[in-house]
Amino acid sequence: MSVPGLRLPHPLVLLVGFVLAAAALTWVVPAGQYDRQEDPATGRQVVVPGTYRTVAPAPVSLTDALVDIPKGMADAASVIFLVFLVGAAWTVVERTGVFGTLLDELVARLRGHDTLVIPISCLVFATGGILIQMQEELIAFAPILLLLVARLGFNRVTAVAMSIGAAVVGAAFSPIDPFMVGIAQKVAGLPLLSASAFRIVFLIHALAIYIWYTMRYAARTQTAAVASTGQEAAAGASGWRMHTILALILGAFALFVVGVLRWEWDFDQMSALFFAMGIIVGLVGKLGLEGTAEAYVDGFKSMAYAAMIIGFARAIYVVMNQGHIVDTVVRGLFAPVAELPVTLTAFGMMVAHALLHIPVPSTSGQAVLTMPLLVPLSDLLGLSRQVTVLAYQFGVGLMDLVNPTNGALLAMVAAVGVRLEEWWKFAIPVVLLLTALATVALAAAIAIGLT
Repeated sequence: MSVPGLRLPHPLVLLVGFVLAAAALTWVVPAGQYDRQEDPATGRQVVVPGTYRTVAPAPVSLTDALVDIPKGMADAASVIFLVFLVGAAWTVVERTGVFGTLLDELVARLRGHDTLVIPISCLVFATGGILIQMQEELIAFAPILLLLVARLGFNRVTAVAMSIGAAVVGAAFSPIDPFMVGIAQKVAGLPLLSASAFRIVFLIHALAIYIWYTMRYAARTQTAAVASTGQEAAAGASGWRMHTILALILGAFALFVVGVLRWEWDFDQMSALFFAMGIIVGLVGKLGLEGTAEAYVDGFKSMAYAAMIIGFARAIYVVMNQGHIVDTVVRGLFAPVAELPVTLTAFGMMVAHALLHIPVPSTSGQAVLTMPLLVPLSDLLGLSRQVTVLAYQFGVGLMDLVNPTNGALLAMVAAVGVRLEEWWKFAIPVVLLLTALATVALAAAIAIGLT
């Protein structure tokens, strides 16, 4: 599924190219806008159907486009700070030697059954995707994942596959993700977490397909394992200290999930939680205040590149929004869908959502942008609102596996030292398989009258 000799530019070059391309589009795509109003269910600004109108052109100049890059970073500041603080906290944990000890034990237990680490890791990370659509939070796991795959003889693509790849698949078929399913259902006027049993059935199938594909790939590309040097456990965390650190990590994650699902935590609260966890772990792990501070500084350094990529990716949307062409693109993508038969309409919505996700990389942002327009359309066509939400979820969710403007994905592949085209070679075939499954799910939902 790859083009022979294909070599994409460096991620930063690629993203700057997208920013400039977005600026160029503002000169040729008609400017237009929908009216917006606050949705009482979500508290977010949503578009008002039937209010689209052309507005005065607002072409973005080269100078403005360059200025929009730091604006994109500012717009994504909360996500960027999360990456910095979570990454630094994991650096502290790594300095305690806990990860080295655990990896040694895991490798010893899996000796002769190396590929079993794939379903275990995929299910762990997929759970994060199912619960809270984890992506940016996983970048900090890159050093740990690299140690793990090296110990087992797997390549670096496998590290991406069993972490953020699994999380994305989990979110794409999740019955409970508040940022994708929850917001879309609220805007569509559906009961929260409705049709969960239907989603769970296809979630199980999706994860089975993805894990099988990843295990097959890992087994084909496995090489000689790299032996432990013992450096990872230099701090010598053991006994009660190691158990206490593990308890702190698990407690932080439990509080993280509860905070997002029940208390509606945003990125700022998440960042504060992991910042505090890192400090406590450093003290328990005998790093002291000085050692903990040094670990934080080193963690900030290691996350800088990944964090900046997220800001550059956000700048694409900033440019298009400044040029008032986002709504025009939405209207152009979804208007033709209404002319199709009902089943093809659902499939067309899924494809249109996938395409729109390139310039609009925010899943929740895309939900509040498109659902108010598509719900009245689906009502007129006799298409279930639940199917409309599913088409959005599948299109946006699966596109995240290959989206060249997904800052979290670009940051992750960069953090593990994988080029985007290498990842695409792995990901595109499985995206096609999962898209086929999603198409079956849409057809089944229409056939049974899912509501």
